[in-house]
Amino acid sequence: MSTIVLPSDPENDPRVKAVFDDIRATRNTDFINNMWRYLAFDPALLEQTWAEVKRVMATPSSLDPLTKELVYITASIINGCSYCVHSHTAAASAKGMTREQHAELLSIVALAAKTNQLATALQVPVDPVFDKGR
Repeated sequence: MSTIVLPSDPENDPRVKAVFDDIRATRNTDFINNMWRYLAFDPALLEQTWAEVKRVMATPSSLDPLTKELVYITASIINGCSYCVHSHTAAASAKGMTREQHAELLSIVALAAKTNQLATALQVPVDPVFDKGR
């Protein structure tokens, strides 16, 4: 259940329409997903969030688009965001993620969670060779 009322016609606001048009052009689709529709309750927040997402996720960089989606899925799992797990799993699949890659990703996330918890529970000190500040 949402904490806000979904704007009935968000594109009546020219700022929202401009962002939605940029999303459509950047993603080459007419689909505007719920995240953007709900963020439209605050045009400034919508603009800011889209600008950051576009810069990080849609602008070519040293990481390929599929790798970015895999990292985003991982962060979404860790942060417990079901919406982002679903949307970025769909995006990764669209970018070529195979079932085998998805299974391997989940194995890595599960292993990291286990070993992170063990290291935290044991309060394992960082090896000096790993500490760039030394």
